[in-house]
Amino acid sequence: MVTNNQIVHKRIRLQIPKNFHQEPVISRLVSDYSLTVNITAAILGANAVGDGWFDLDLQGTTINIDAAINYLKNKQLQIWDENSLSVW
Repeated sequence: MVTNNQIVHKRIRLQIPKNFHQEPVISRLVSDYSLTVNITAAILGANAVGDGWFDLDLQGTTINIDAAINYLKNKQLQIWDENSLSVW
């Protein structure tokens, strides 16, 4: 059983549309939600043209990870869970 203050890992795939390239979305996951973020894979077009895709390993408490996922959802970014092929 996982408690709210236990450190867990969650793997997600995140799309960053080109209009978000100047916004520090991934940095905010670290600074605002106290997560450790490991970028395990990424695709970003030359000269930052087009959408970017990032595979992220999030490490933190369940509460902080859930809050960070809600932040990304509120930004209307596409997020895929490692256990699902569907978009949140």
